[in-house]
Amino acid sequence: PPQPRGMERVSRTPKITVLCACLMLGIASGALVSCGPEQAGTTGTADFAYGLTEMGAEAFIARAEADLLAMSEYSSRASWVMNTYITEDTQWLQAKASAESNTLQTRYARDAARFDGIETDPVIRRKLDILKRAITMPAPSRPGAAQELATINSRLEATYATGKFSHNGKEIALDDAEEILRTSRDPDELQAIWEGWHGISPPMRNDYASMVSLGNEGARELGFDDVGQIWRSWYDMEPDAFAAKMDALWAQVAPLYNNLHCYVRGRLNQRYGETVQPDSGLIRADLTGNMWAQAWGNIYDVVAPQAASSSYDLNAILQRQNFDAVKMVKTGENFYTSLGLPPLPETFWRRSLLTRPRDREVVCHASAWDIDDKDDIRIKMCMRVNADDFDTVHHELGHNFYQRAYAGQDYIFRGGANDGFHEAIGDFAGLNAQTPTYLNQIGLLDRVPGTEEDIPFLLKMALDKIAFLPFGLLIDKWRYGVFSGATPPERYNDSWWELRARYQGMGPPKLRPVEAFDPGAKYHIPGNTPYARYFLAFIYEFQFYRAACREAGWQGPLNRCSVYGNKTVGEKLNAMMQIGQSRPWPETLAAFTGERDADASAIRDYFAPLDVWLTEQNRGKTCGW
Repeated sequence: PPQPRGMERVSRTPKITVLCACLMLGIASGALVSCGPEQAGTTGTADFAYGLTEMGAEAFIARAEADLLAMSEYSSRASWVMNTYITEDTQWLQAKASAESNTLQTRYARDAARFDGIETDPVIRRKLDILKRAITMPAPSRPGAAQELATINSRLEATYATGKFSHNGKEIALDDAEEILRTSRDPDELQAIWEGWHGISPPMRNDYASMVSLGNEGARELGFDDVGQIWRSWYDMEPDAFAAKMDALWAQVAPLYNNLHCYVRGRLNQRYGETVQPDSGLIRADLTGNMWAQAWGNIYDVVAPQAASSSYDLNAILQRQNFDAVKMVKTGENFYTSLGLPPLPETFWRRSLLTRPRDREVVCHASAWDIDDKDDIRIKMCMRVNADDFDTVHHELGHNFYQRAYAGQDYIFRGGANDGFHEAIGDFAGLNAQTPTYLNQIGLLDRVPGTEEDIPFLLKMALDKIAFLPFGLLIDKWRYGVFSGATPPERYNDSWWELRARYQGMGPPKLRPVEAFDPGAKYHIPGNTPYARYFLAFIYEFQFYRAACREAGWQGPLNRCSVYGNKTVGEKLNAMMQIGQSRPWPETLAAFTGERDADASAIRDYFAPLDVWLTEQNRGKTCGW
C-alpha cells in the first residue's frame, strides 16, 4: 500500500492462491459445466483413499497439486471477470467458483491433517502443513454452507466496489472522494466527504457477522479455535509467537511514529485552529488527506518544514512529461528489467485493466493477478497520473515479477515466502521509485537535489511509511477480536475506534452513529484480505532496501541510494523470489539480506536524520495522546 497511500492500492491482492472446483466456462455456448471433486478425482473425508503412510502422503500430495492446479485458472478468470465487469451474473459466477473452490480446499486441508504424526520426506511435510493452513475463510462442511459463504463474500465485495454517496448534488465514488480528500483544505468539506464514504458500510455489518460465524465454524472443523488462529499460523511459527513478534516489531518503531504524530498534530493545529484540531490528544482522521488516515503524504503542503523545501513536485513532472497509464507502467517495468529480469509478456498489455472504464462498474482497488500460474500475469487499476500511482505501479508489478519467478516451483510452493514478502517486493521497488537519485536516472529530474532537501524528502516518506505502521498493525488486531468472539457485532465499531485511538492516536471528526460499521469502509474488511502482510511488508521492504544498497556498494545516506540498473542486486533478488514458499521464510530472507529475522532497525536507520529533526521540532511540546 501506498505504499499505502494507495494502500488501497496497497493492494494488492495478488494471485488467487487457490482452488477452484473443476469448472469449465463455455464462453461460446454460454454453458457452465461443472465437475465437482468426485469427477476431478479428489478424495472425500468419508472414503479416504490413501494409506496413512509416507507413500500415502506422497500420493495424496501429488493428487492435491494436480487437482488444485487444474482448478485454479477457472477461479482466477471468474474473479477477474467479476472484478472488471460487475453485474449480478458475474457476481453469481464468482460466488459459484468460490464456493466450490472453498469446499475443495477445505476438504484437502482436513485430509492433510490426517497425516499429522506420519513420518514423511521434509518436502512432503512442508506441503502438508501449507495445505492444512492455506485457507483464508474456511467453509463448514455441511451442505450449502460453502455457497452461502461465497455469496456473502461476493455481496460484501460488490457493495464496497459500487459504493457511492451524494456530494454537492452529485453521486460520487471512492476515487472521486479520495481526490477531494487529497486536495481540499476545507475542514467542513473534508468531514462531509469522510462521513459520506463511511455511510456506505452500515449495510455490510450483518453480512460480515454471518461471514465470521460461518468461517469460524469451518475453522473449528479444521482443528483451530477460530479464523484468526488460522491466519496467525501462516508464518512458520506458533500463532501466539507470531502475535508476540508483531508487537515486538511495533515496539521498535513506535517511538518514531509518536514523534511524527506529535509534529503533524501541531502543524494541523496551526493550520485549522484549536476548535478543529486541538494541539493535544487525537488527530482528526479526515484531516490527513487519506480516507483511512493510513498515509498522510497528501497533506505535505500543510506540514512541510518551514526552513527547507523540496525543489520538485513529482505530480507536476509526470503531467509535464505527458505520462499516461501505459507510460506509467512501462516506467515501472523498466525498473525491473534494469535489474536483469525479463520484460512483461505481450499478453500483459492486452489483458490488464489500467484505467476506470466509462461503461461499467469495476473493483478499482489496485491488484496484481496471476491467472494461469504460468505467464498470464496482469494488473488491475483505475490509474491516475500522479506520484501515488507512480509508486503503486512499481508495487503491483513487484507481485507480477515475483509470481513469474516462482512459477517453476511445485504448485503448493507457488507463493511468497509469506504473504508479507509478496507485498514487500513491490514495496522495495516503490521505495526506490521515490528516491531522487532514481528519478534522475530515468530522466524525470535534471539533477539530484542536495542534502539540504533530505529532511523534506524524508518527511514526505515518513508521512506514508511511518504513518502507516500502526494502521497496518491494528486492522488484524481488530479482526482477531472479532473472530475470537471478544468483539461481538454490537461492539464492532466501538472496538475499531478504540484500537485506532490506542495505536494511531486517531479519532473520527465527530461521534459516530450507533449504526456505523466503519471497518467496512476499508476494502480489506469486506474483501476479507488479511492485513498483517502489509505491516510486515513495510518492515521487510527496508530490510530488502538496506541489503540491496549494501550489495550495490552504496556509501551515502540510505535515503539517497538507488539500485536501478544493478544486475548483481537483480540476480540476488530473483534467486530469493524463485524460492517461493518452498523454504521457511527466515531462510528465504537470509538468501537476499543475510538476516534471518524480521527487524525494524532498517527503518530506524533510514529515517534517523528525520527522527533527530522531529525531536528538535517537538521540543517543549506534550507529545502522546
